Parts: sequence; C-alpha cells; structure tokens
Amino acid sequence: MKQAQTGFTLIELVVVIVILGILAATALPKFVDLSGDAEQAATAGVAGALSSAGAINYSAVKVGNVSGKPITDPTDACAGAQNSVLANQASLLTGSATLVGATPTSGQYKISAGTISACTAGATIQCTLTSVNSKTATAYIPCTN
Repeated sequence: MKQAQTGFTLIELVVVIVILGILAATALPKFVDLSGDAEQAATAGVAGALSSAGAINYSAVKVGNVSGKPITDPTDACAGAQNSVLANQASLLTGSATLVGATPTSGQYKISAGTISACTAGATIQCTLTSVNSKTATAYIPCTN
C-alpha cells in the first residue's frame, strides 16, 4: 500500500513567496512616509482649534460674556497671535501647540497675517499656520466689533 504524499512542492512555496514579495513591494511605499501626512493633519488640527477658539470668543463677546476678548485688529488675531488675546487665554487655545511669529521649532506653529487689512463687524480674518516642515493650514477668526 502506497501512502499519499502531503504538503507543498518546492515550486508552490517559491511562487507564494514571489507573490508575497510583489505585494509587499507595491504596498510598502504607501506606509513608508506617513510623517508628512501626520504633520499636515496636526497643522490642520491646530488651525481648526484656533478657528473654534475664535468662534467661541466671538459668541462670548456678542452675548456680553466677560470672558470674551474683543478682536478689533487683524494683528491681534494673526500676526501677533503669540501675544494676542487668543494665544494668552487658557480658555480659548490650550494644549501643547505654541504659536510663534518666527521660525517654528518642535511643537510650535508660525502664525502669519491673513488677507484682511481692517477688522470690520462680521469680517473674518484668515491666519496661516506653518509647521516646522512647512506644512500649512488656514484658521478663520471673526472680528468682534
């Protein structure tokens, strides 16, 4: 009586290894450099937080809440944000992100003046945030006057 042979042949194993190698070679580039995407997302997240802080501040000023700070100058909202009412209010912009006017380092974002020269009632200031590796995002801060 002859026993049936079980297992895979050498050629079958080689073919499977080659197919796995091809799949790995095509999928690997998609996962190699996700740090740029992550930094872009983080920059967009900080811009979103700043936009939300501006909207909350706008609402607080409009309802007469004493915690709201008037934004009457584009410089207060953008170019000088590291010293402005938004950056220094713990209740508006908190966390590990720091806004600076100069070249940012780790955990910092440079904030630049936007597209508006005067803060009129209801106008929205666009502030550009730039990360360490030059990833940018835009924050929108409403004027309160």
